[in-house]
Amino acid sequence: MPLLDFARHFNSANRAQLFRMLRLTEIKLPLDHAQGEVNAAILTTLGVCANELLGFTVFRRSVDARKKSAILLIYTLDVEVSDEAAVLARLKANLHVGPTPDTSYRFVAQAPRQLALRPVVIGSGPCGLFAGLILAQMGFRPIILERGKAVRERTQDTWGLWRKGVLNPESNVQFGEGGAGTFSDGKLYSQIKDPQHLGRKVLTEFIKAGAPPEILYVSKPHIGTFRLVTMVENMRASIAALGGEIRFQSRVEDIELDQGQVRGVVLADGERIAADHVVLAVGHSARDTFQMLHDRGIYVEAKSFSIGVRIEHPQSLIDQARYGKSAGHPLLGAADYKLVHHSANGRAVYSFCMCPGGTVVAATSELERVVTNGMSQYSRNERNANSGIVVDISPADYPGHPLAGIAFQRHWESLAFQAGGGAYAAPGQRVADFLAGRPSVTLGAVTPSYKPGVHPTDLAACLPDFAVMAIREALPAFDRKIRGFAMDDAVMTGVETRTSSPIRIKRGGDFQSLNTRGLYPAGEGAGYAGGILSAAVDGIKVAQAVALSISGVA
Repeated sequence: MPLLDFARHFNSANRAQLFRMLRLTEIKLPLDHAQGEVNAAILTTLGVCANELLGFTVFRRSVDARKKSAILLIYTLDVEVSDEAAVLARLKANLHVGPTPDTSYRFVAQAPRQLALRPVVIGSGPCGLFAGLILAQMGFRPIILERGKAVRERTQDTWGLWRKGVLNPESNVQFGEGGAGTFSDGKLYSQIKDPQHLGRKVLTEFIKAGAPPEILYVSKPHIGTFRLVTMVENMRASIAALGGEIRFQSRVEDIELDQGQVRGVVLADGERIAADHVVLAVGHSARDTFQMLHDRGIYVEAKSFSIGVRIEHPQSLIDQARYGKSAGHPLLGAADYKLVHHSANGRAVYSFCMCPGGTVVAATSELERVVTNGMSQYSRNERNANSGIVVDISPADYPGHPLAGIAFQRHWESLAFQAGGGAYAAPGQRVADFLAGRPSVTLGAVTPSYKPGVHPTDLAACLPDFAVMAIREALPAFDRKIRGFAMDDAVMTGVETRTSSPIRIKRGGDFQSLNTRGLYPAGEGAGYAGGILSAAVDGIKVAQAVALSISGVA
């Protein structure tokens, strides 16, 4: 195990903003290297003497496991040397050495002393929380409206479905403080372009709220559900301390418009809140809200999403396939994977939201429907690995109406409810039976983790034919990449329908709705994010746009 003292180097991370530093990329070292090897790599790369190296910070650490017999750690380092200018001039042709960029966050505005109307944020998932937090930090005292309950009460309601088969349609995996990401693997990485380094702001705020400092430098940071609960509570406290307000069990039933301008929101209990700036961060499952927006004439269009199943394997099988003899190494943890196959019927099949050492969870938000999703704790030490195996769906599959994708999702979720026996158990099937086209009567060596239970059946009854065909073709292809992936007793449960929003609430360059001034569609529900980090970053962008608009800058 490397002797590098990451905590010590993290504690000096802010030095990058105080001193000019060099960024070194692609520093490759063996998995079990010593601290001295890092120093030696820096000295060799820069061509400097030991006394010229004043210190360094680990900006990123990733794993290269393409060659299982020689797994590498790849570092990006921010290095302080005695004469940066001379080193830069000498190494100007080296693509892996350059100045460290400034990743500090700067507020775009401050609230005016006399704020006529406070901005309203609808939803308290990652997008809504960060929109509210940034607005609060700029002095705008936002009002955050959440249809569900506070995160701990919501957790109890969610367990009520998992343990007792009792669903609360307003407090569940989809609705409540923290959003859908609270009951997930807590992944904090994304492939979005981020020239403003807003992701760094997100991670920094998460650390302030109680996340482990390592999320700043590991390449695929995650938190897990239990830690996310406390972090969400701490973020709520920060918003309140800055004058913001979070109101639970406050479902927005209507938006008041005046000649294309937002003038307020109406809650389910009839209360009206006046507002000229409303952030819409409702998540991908607020189907009644989507219907209301469409009814009010706000521009909504159908978008692509995916449908499929969850698949579970022994985590040890995935560890061995990915890491070989290094499986179980403390720096590697539980192995993950990312797979894609382009099937003969033109559909892409891919792994989605892979959860190492996790569980499959009941994620429905509507009565008499079954939806699956995946979740992990920070430790990722459950016996199974699980992932969505999903097939792409486009508006061409459900033509005619902007909200037709919702009806499409509901159709298959209802069939899954029936196939599972009608008590929120999930329909399940052994991979061998699925590939052979026969129903499962019993399950095998892999015990499914889904609660309230799994009913063996034929998943083809609750998936579109094209999805069944594509997944049957993909599983043997995935087995060639990960030996054992198509093992007979791997278990599949359905259905996975909430991969992303089935609509997009389009917005312009000012982040406002195309045809409704003062309405700021944001995050996953509006079709502009996919995952905790990208949703949080989008929340920051929208908060900045609101602040500039209120301040008269934009």
